[in-house]
Amino acid sequence: VEMLLLQILSTKGDCYGYELSQILKDTENEILAIPEGSLYPALYKLIEKGYISDYKKPAGKRLMRVYYHIEEEGTQRLQELITEFYATTKNIEYILNGNFMSN
Repeated sequence: VEMLLLQILSTKGDCYGYELSQILKDTENEILAIPEGSLYPALYKLIEKGYISDYKKPAGKRLMRVYYHIEEEGTQRLQELITEFYATTKNIEYILNGNFMSN
């Protein structure tokens, strides 16, 4: 979830929570849909770690939206997560393809 949120903010720019949830939901078969009960704690954790920041912006007369912005530390963390993801995926494929049997 951390990697996906950082990637969206990195490529799309600042987003508010509902917008992030819709981007994740709009994936094939809604496979990456994340309930709000999980999304916001993930966002708060990213803020605590300094990977993203938040700010409020008016959306109508009475409504304020909280937007999330990726920080430099978040961009660095995203690169680490992507590297870990591809290494993990490569090793999972190794096992799934039965390559361990040839050793």
